[in-house]
Amino acid sequence: MFVHELPDPGIVPATSTLTWQNRRLHRNGVPHRILSGALHYFRVHPGLWRDRIRRLADLGLNTVDTYVPWNFHQPRESEAPRFDGWHDVERFIRLVGEEGLDVVVRPGPYICAEWSNGGLPSWLTARNVAVRSSDPVFTDAVARWFDQLVPRIAALQSVVGGPVVAVQVENEFGSFGDDREYLRWLRDTLTARGVHELLFTADGPTDLMLDAGTLPDTLTAVTLGSKPDAARRLLAERRPDEPFVVAEFWNGWFDHWGEHHHVRGVESAVRTLRGIVADGGSVSIYMAHGGTNFGLWAGANEQDGRLHPTVTSYDSDAPVAEDGSLTDKFFAMREALGARGPVRSPTRLPVLPPARVPLVPRAGLIPGLRAVPAPTSRAPRPATFEQLGLDAGMVLHTAHPRVPAGEHRLVFTDVRDQAVVLVDGAVIGTVTPQAPSLPVSGTGEVVRLDVLVENLGRVNYGPGLGGHKGLLGPVLVDRRIVHGWDSVPIAVQEWTSTDLAEAVAAGDPTVQTGFAEATVSVEQPADTFLALPGSGRGLLWVNGFLLGRYWEIGPQVTLYCPAPLLRAGTNTVTVLELDHLGDALELRDRPELGPPEEYVEEFT
Repeated sequence: MFVHELPDPGIVPATSTLTWQNRRLHRNGVPHRILSGALHYFRVHPGLWRDRIRRLADLGLNTVDTYVPWNFHQPRESEAPRFDGWHDVERFIRLVGEEGLDVVVRPGPYICAEWSNGGLPSWLTARNVAVRSSDPVFTDAVARWFDQLVPRIAALQSVVGGPVVAVQVENEFGSFGDDREYLRWLRDTLTARGVHELLFTADGPTDLMLDAGTLPDTLTAVTLGSKPDAARRLLAERRPDEPFVVAEFWNGWFDHWGEHHHVRGVESAVRTLRGIVADGGSVSIYMAHGGTNFGLWAGANEQDGRLHPTVTSYDSDAPVAEDGSLTDKFFAMREALGARGPVRSPTRLPVLPPARVPLVPRAGLIPGLRAVPAPTSRAPRPATFEQLGLDAGMVLHTAHPRVPAGEHRLVFTDVRDQAVVLVDGAVIGTVTPQAPSLPVSGTGEVVRLDVLVENLGRVNYGPGLGGHKGLLGPVLVDRRIVHGWDSVPIAVQEWTSTDLAEAVAAGDPTVQTGFAEATVSVEQPADTFLALPGSGRGLLWVNGFLLGRYWEIGPQVTLYCPAPLLRAGTNTVTVLELDHLGDALELRDRPELGPPEEYVEEFT
């Protein structure tokens, strides 16, 4: 157990910075509106934190809010949570304060945020545990995490000289369950660890959600994309003394692979924003700057049993775009918020000139993956991601079934989420839950069956939260179960530069799948947007950093590469292609996020 000494609550003033009375919010006794924007430190390169914070200040905001993803800080239970480098949430909070803004912290433990597993560690959801409930298996783990996190936030509260003015209790719990004991426990857990600033809950503006997600004596905020007047009336009926606070105003939306790029018109977004802040209302623009789902941290949604994985970009059609550019929406919102100061930030940061460089095959798919050392699990059935202690990436399963002469079918009864299937080293196809079988020709001899299962993103919202990944059901040759499997975790998200170099050096390259490299020469590092025309689906690294997933089904075409990931001189881009490899890498000077589709989230 990791124990953090808790602050003495007796040394903290009894009154929080933010209070309310007669439906009005006050800051240190003076009438106040929270004009906040969501900005996630874990979605922005630390070298760009101050730049993005300053752009939110230029937007006319007085507050920044951020989630804290537990799994990002503690991906393994056996290791203490990290709070250094990219994980240094305290540094991020201090930077916001240095720019003259307040901070709202949303520590979860569940955050949604289109983030893998809603921020919950997969080592916890791998157990037979009722997540987001008063189940002691869950709350004991949360308590240990909060022992590490919450005192760090408490030490940065406004009442002790820091910028933190409010802390959220859970996140949209009324959309998930009705365990009031759990919500009360969370609130008490925060205060016991030193939180004295304003506590609030946040839920959709419906009776169903507010019935289960709110607490007495705790401010009720709402999340919405439209109809603020209806939400204001509902809250006034239920909480007549409380101010109107919108904890998330969805001025844009996120994207799934295989769908359109969601946008929201400037006029529509600004009209709703004006309706929220009218009559003293407070708001947090979600997202003010979306950033990027670097690595494999993008989550997924599940509907009618079908997975909808989220793309690498989290641009969200925000007023400050993924690369920091100031959009038309930025300037229209700035006017609506009554901003008077100068815009200090450049409209756009420098970008590299367009270029096209060869993509050179280096190693075959299976030889490259096998070149990185990993433990092998042997069992009658394939091991799941959770059994292997693997959060993201892939698992390589190998078995040696005998296939009778003639035509037969390989059937994958429950694959999560997608798998490339090889017989005697040759790719025979890809299986998904919607297309779970492939034809196979037999000679009556034993074959080598390799199945490379890919996790496309853990569900971040709804009852599917915490679902497991891998080959969850048996593999069949016709009706006969295949037994005797070797399962090897391919933890690409944890690969070091040395691991990646070993994979690339494995040799036996092919023109279809596997590892390839491109060399990019840079005089002065600047932002760029990477595209892989002709390639199908896979992962892309820049100088050993896993930038994210690409996929020809779109809508996202380019991957944003921020300048701090590049260096003057030679840079190496590495690609792991799982379907069909193109022959070039393109550097573009503009993002291409796909054909737009207008989307406004509405509660009915």
